[in-house]
Amino acid sequence: MQTKILLDENHLPSQWYNIIPDMPGPLAPVINPQTFKPVTPDDLAPIFPMAIIEQEVSSERWIDIPEAVRDIYRLWRPSPLFRAHRLEQALGTPARIYYKYEGVSPAGSHKPNTAIPQAYYNKIAGTKRIATETGAGQWGTSMALACQMFGLECTVYMVKVSFGQKPYRKSMMQLWGAEVLPSPSDRTNAGRAILAKDPNNLGSLGIAISEAVEDAATRADTCYALGSVLNHVCLHQTVIGLEAKEALALVGDYPDVVIGCHGGGSNFAGIAFPFAADKATGKDVRIVAMEPTSCPTLTKGVYAFDFGDTAQMAPIAKMYTLGHDFMPPGIHAGGLRYHGASPLVSQLVNAGVVEARAVPQTACFDAAVAFSRAEGIIPAPESSHAIRGAIDEALRAKEEGKEKTILFCLSGHGHVDMAAYDAYFSGGLEDFEYPEAAITESLKHLPKVAL
Repeated sequence: MQTKILLDENHLPSQWYNIIPDMPGPLAPVINPQTFKPVTPDDLAPIFPMAIIEQEVSSERWIDIPEAVRDIYRLWRPSPLFRAHRLEQALGTPARIYYKYEGVSPAGSHKPNTAIPQAYYNKIAGTKRIATETGAGQWGTSMALACQMFGLECTVYMVKVSFGQKPYRKSMMQLWGAEVLPSPSDRTNAGRAILAKDPNNLGSLGIAISEAVEDAATRADTCYALGSVLNHVCLHQTVIGLEAKEALALVGDYPDVVIGCHGGGSNFAGIAFPFAADKATGKDVRIVAMEPTSCPTLTKGVYAFDFGDTAQMAPIAKMYTLGHDFMPPGIHAGGLRYHGASPLVSQLVNAGVVEARAVPQTACFDAAVAFSRAEGIIPAPESSHAIRGAIDEALRAKEEGKEKTILFCLSGHGHVDMAAYDAYFSGGLEDFEYPEAAITESLKHLPKVAL
């Protein structure tokens, strides 16, 4: 009865999988927020190195992973696939539950899978400094780590509510040499304008993105790095699903359902896209994105063109959105507090390839505690959404008396998120369902794009 399914380093993927050739229909264009015309490589050159821009628009199904990146990946990849025998027993389910564990990376999450290549491509392009944002801190810590490995300076604009809630993630970034600023900050025009309107603003990923993009665009030695949403980020994360497929093949299994938490889309794309490729060729597999009811982008947003940030500096993309000025509550799953979603994930949801479910945070923490007591690993709050989805599927299999294979991505550990668990055990966590009226108001401000 195998518990750990391990691939050796010889099975580390040598290529990333690009889902664009297998998408249901053509992609909508990305729009320049100044000209309202489709973006060109020259439009993106002030903030991204050319290799990243080329990956963003590539129609090649397989893209080689540079050896310098694979050398660093080997510090933790291939990551383990676990069979959750003890959780299955605790639930009394006939389902087989597997989880791909990304908490074994140095930063404790899946985010280094894209931070390392982004730092690499910036280094060879001559970039000296990276400006980026972070919500809960997983991306900021990963980019700080990657910059340290490639000798780049790093400035991180951290959403202010998480800056206060998660001081140890800030310490991790500083340990790896990054400068960390609470966002909104007084460093940028975007931050100062928001603080002038609301000095107590708790921040959002949309605001932090505005600050980081402005920082990068106004300094010749600096580029911008993003930890989710964009095509090249989803591309880099596919090592998760590629390894999971190979590991499952070793034990002769294949999932009936694949589950990931969803904020901007990076972790979800990583586990889901290689299986979406199978679904495109006729494989019978369900793919489910789990998001918080307090930030219900895929389940209550609209599929429309919107700015990627609050200050309307980032490109306009067609995606599920709650509106670029949507202000989410300060839930503990800070990495899921984004108004929009990956355009690739959005198109798959709109086409019915991917299902989306929203769940409240207390139900997710219930699931995280049950998982931890059975499997021993303390999950990050973001990952608890995927666990909730997996447990619900396993309980449904129990009710139906059916065997089922469930795969989910445990995208990171919660070792520096213990304040969230303290709040849960003390009864301090509250569920919040974002009101329809507030969403409707925010959606009034979508840009008018005429194609």
